[in-house]
Formats: sequence, C-alpha cells, structure tokens
Amino acid sequence: MSVPQRRVPAAQRGTRSRRRVTPGGVTPPGPARRLVAAGRPRHSGAALLGLHGPHPVELAGLLHEVSVRLLTSDTVTQALHRLAALAVGALPGAVRCSVALITEGGPVTVAAAGSAGKTSDTVQYAEGAGPGLESARTRTLITSADLGADERWPELTEAARADGIGAVFAVPLDVRRHAVGALSVCLATPGEIGPDLLLTAMAMAGQAEVLLGELHRREALTEGAAVDRAVGVIIAQRGCGVQEAYRILHDSAQRLGLDRVTVAERLVAAAARERQPSS
Repeated sequence: MSVPQRRVPAAQRGTRSRRRVTPGGVTPPGPARRLVAAGRPRHSGAALLGLHGPHPVELAGLLHEVSVRLLTSDTVTQALHRLAALAVGALPGAVRCSVALITEGGPVTVAAAGSAGKTSDTVQYAEGAGPGLESARTRTLITSADLGADERWPELTEAARADGIGAVFAVPLDVRRHAVGALSVCLATPGEIGPDLLLTAMAMAGQAEVLLGELHRREALTEGAAVDRAVGVIIAQRGCGVQEAYRILHDSAQRLGLDRVTVAERLVAAAARERQPSS
C-alpha cells in the first residue's frame, strides 16, 4: 500500500522570498502617494478599461474608512452626511459632494458637504432636475464637463456660475429593496473629468450601497421593536386585540401627522412615566 504524500508548506521546503536588491541593499519603500495620482502604472481592473486607476493600497484604505464611518453611524441620515464629508475630503478638486436617496413614497433625503455648490443643490432638488437626480433615476453615471453651459439642465446654469461650479459628475447608488440615489461630486474647474476620479468615486459608491443596506436593516429592526412595545402598551391600556392595537397606532400617527415610530416611542415613554412612583 502506498503511503499518501504529505504536502510540505513552502516555508519548510526552504522557499526563499524574492526581493529586488539594489547595490545598497533592499529597495526602500517609495514615498506616500496621493489618493488619485497621474502617471502610475496601470493595475489589472483599470488596465482592462485602458485607464489609469487609483493605487490599490490607497483605495483599500479609503474603502476601509468608508466602512468604519458608515457602520458606526446611528442613522442612515448620519451615514449620508459622513459619506459626503469623506468624499469631498478624499477626491482631489472636489468643492462639494452631495448624496441623495429616494425611497418609495418618501421624500428625497439629501446630505452634503463642501465649501461651494449649495445654491446649485437647492435648485436641483427644488426643480426636480439635475445630474444627481438623473443618475438616481436612470441608475447610470452622469457627467457634465461644464455645468454652467449644459443645456440638459438650464435651470442650473445661473446657479452653477454663481456657486463657482465648473464640472460635476454623479454616480448612482442602488440600495436594494430600500432606495435609489446618487453620489454627486462638484469640481471648481470645468473640463474633462479624469478616469482616476471617476473610478475612485464609483468604488466609494459601491461600498456605500452595501453599508447603507445594512443600516436600513438595523433601522427596520429598531423601528419594529418600538412599534411592538407600543402595541403592547395599547393592549394593556385598552384590553383590545393585536390587530386593533396596530390600527389604533396607525390612526394616531395619521391624525397627528407623524410617522408611526415617533408615535410609538412617545406612547412608550408616556407609559413609562405613568409607572414611575410620584414623589
């Protein structure tokens, strides 16, 4: 009977690590690079597109930062503000970044950061037309090399010039089963938008989609727990059934013009105060 051969780890086989050696020894690490820099060798993903891309190590660090900031957010809205602030600080040339989410039957949620472009954002979301909204609706990358002269959105022309916005691009966000939206990046100088910038923003948006989906799931669990507690209070106070308690909560929210979770939290808080002994 033949004895099965045991695979020996490479380290035990005496495999030597390969290092490029200079006359003075091992090649020292190079200088730190900007997040998006020109003239670097192409890496695999970008090479397929015939484009220069952001350095993989730098991009990995940025995506890690996106994960940390969004996953430690208390709400989806806070996460959107953090994403906008991170993008405007990380993308060279960006003077404003805004994030918009559109949910079924709900208003557009907008978060923004940056020193310029506030008027343009206000006009875009008030008029319901602009690069960010078009990207969200069509789920495609939208670019404008000169927003102040772009005939697709004439209502933004004057606002863009007043804001000092030259170019803009919007990357779609698709938060499955929850919302669609876009990450919009405004640049001060009009002109062609570099592929490095687009690839980096697209990577950030792709990471954010997954994280925002998780935050939506967490919020749904929290909201469900608040509603269940309120229904329990209603049953205890009125002696009604479960379905009747849900209907009472729904009707109360409509009558007060508030969402069901807010009414549920207030009801639970009021019941807790009533149980406290009077001093």
